[in-house]
Amino acid sequence: MAFSKPFPKRSDKSVYPQWEDVTLTPEEEAKAEKACREANQKIMAECLEDAEKLLVGKGLKGYETSMTQVAASLFEKRASHVAYWKEELAREKFEKRQ
Repeated sequence: MAFSKPFPKRSDKSVYPQWEDVTLTPEEEAKAEKACREANQKIMAECLEDAEKLLVGKGLKGYETSMTQVAASLFEKRASHVAYWKEELAREKFEKRQ
């Protein structure tokens, strides 16, 4: 199923915006998913490093499970969801039409 996002399009004829759906092609979706995956892998690596620094800095044992749990918590806070990447790509596509 293709990703679709509605955007408001202003009109001189009405104060109410007309909503225009922007649908991504399968290639655009794959591109957004790939970019998201690469960014999330980089973010997760940074989170693992930050988790290790936090644990060592607080004098806690740097067990792999503890580090992974802290990194996962950091990742949940930092990582963007695939839908966000697709929405941004759809927004760019919509703005180019304007």
